[in-house]
Amino acid sequence: MTIFIVMALSWLPGGAKPRMAGDIYDVEAAMADSLTVSLITCYPGPEVYELYGHEAIRVRGEGRDSVWNYGVFDFRAPNFIYRFVKGETDYMCVGYPFAWFLPEYEKRGSKVVEQDLNLTQKEAHALLASLQKSALPENRTYRYNYVKDNCATRILDRIDSVSESPIVYPHTVAFGSFRNEMREYNRDYPWYQLGIDIALGAGIDYPITSRDEMFVPVEMMTRVDGAMMLDGRPLVRESRTIFEGVPDATLGPGTPWLRPLPVSCALAVLTLCLCFLNFRNGKITRWVYFLWFALLGVAGCLVWFLVFISVHEATSPNTLLLWLSPMQLITAVAMVLKRLKTVGVIMAWYNIVAVVSTLLVWPFQHQSANPSFFPLMGITLMLAVTYAIIAPKISYNNMRIRKNASGSSRSKSIRIRQTKK
Repeated sequence: MTIFIVMALSWLPGGAKPRMAGDIYDVEAAMADSLTVSLITCYPGPEVYELYGHEAIRVRGEGRDSVWNYGVFDFRAPNFIYRFVKGETDYMCVGYPFAWFLPEYEKRGSKVVEQDLNLTQKEAHALLASLQKSALPENRTYRYNYVKDNCATRILDRIDSVSESPIVYPHTVAFGSFRNEMREYNRDYPWYQLGIDIALGAGIDYPITSRDEMFVPVEMMTRVDGAMMLDGRPLVRESRTIFEGVPDATLGPGTPWLRPLPVSCALAVLTLCLCFLNFRNGKITRWVYFLWFALLGVAGCLVWFLVFISVHEATSPNTLLLWLSPMQLITAVAMVLKRLKTVGVIMAWYNIVAVVSTLLVWPFQHQSANPSFFPLMGITLMLAVTYAIIAPKISYNNMRIRKNASGSSRSKSIRIRQTKK
């Protein structure tokens, strides 16, 4: 998406101020100008916030070449990160010269495609008026939703609203759910996808339509190209590539064995070896327990925040709630401090029940699992079982040692008194 730009509409070439008739835009008064409206689709870039690409509207005509962008945000706004996680992300519609738009995508090497829309002049002017009204200071801010209300879906809604003939888009469903579509575009960013699969629950796993899949700009471009109006007009009159870019501007697939699944499987094997050594030696490698359950606790704080506090609709319900819980922070501390050994055993049994319950429930619910979840849950289960078995034995052995030591001290004291007599 585009970094925040604040510009007055009057800065646009040819004077892009909306023409008004009272409180209503006077489209008829502007009909003397011949406008061409086109969609600008920018392919994905290397940053995680660029993986789905970007969509904008270009309007050019008599002395005018402007772009209208619904992907503008102000990352300097107070508490931006907190509000973004909470789901209170405000984006804006901003219009500015097209010459200022393209260099960003040329610099990162992303392909840019333009599709001229087959609109009548009345529809084109109505769309421009709608965009100008949306970009007014009192109207330009909207509550962003990454799959239902973003830079692409807003544009679709604007086009549909001004078309005098209903538009029929292709009904082909390519992915079937929001998560599947995300996974396709995040395929070379597996750690980012793992984070999405942890943070977002079943709210992105229900069946979706072809129209829903157009929240990704490249998918929108493909379907718009095959759209027809009921009066027989194709929605797109002409398509062209205005910047070829590199074949793939993302970072690429990376090292296969450093992806989450191989790493989690390797950690599971190492944990199995560690638990075997702990069983054989009757000891607990406490620092490993602390690091693992502290990590789960931090992840649990984020998951619980997203489920119970965030207004993101896609974050709840989340079946990972039992396993990824803030209570894991208690587990981390209790398994390190010997005086909290009883609490540690209780939390170990909590983890056993939580992981087993999650695994049993998973096949019967709708949330899609990242394959890495299961080795990671296996690590939790192995550590919890090991602690639940060894910790009581250590306590029992320590108690016997203290008892024997106390008995030996008493016997020695009796022998000393007898010798004195």
